[in-house]
Amino acid sequence: MNTNFARTMSRNPGEEGKAGWMTRLGNRWGVPPSRVAIILVVFACTGFTVMFLKRPIVAWVTGDGDPHFLISVLYYVLILPLYNVVLLIYGALFGQFSFFWAFEKRFFQRLFGRRK
Repeated sequence: MNTNFARTMSRNPGEEGKAGWMTRLGNRWGVPPSRVAIILVVFACTGFTVMFLKRPIVAWVTGDGDPHFLISVLYYVLILPLYNVVLLIYGALFGQFSFFWAFEKRFFQRLFGRRK
């Protein structure tokens, strides 16, 4: 019997993928896997911050009234610059500003169609 086949069959199905996704993200972003965890924490903190800011911002704009559909759409359009600023702030706080600055530049180049 082929030993590689037997070794493959004895593994747990998710065993090899546990660390693999961190390594793949690290390779894609050009950073070591240890920095990937910090980068993911920065994305999580940014998302939660923007989520928690929505209610006070919409309440301030609408005067504590019910937000109209237009206000919600406008919020989602205008949240993009706020999200990017908060992302850079958290990136700086976690010591990853250079990664996120390059990330933002690539994002806006793709968004506005400017290619190098």
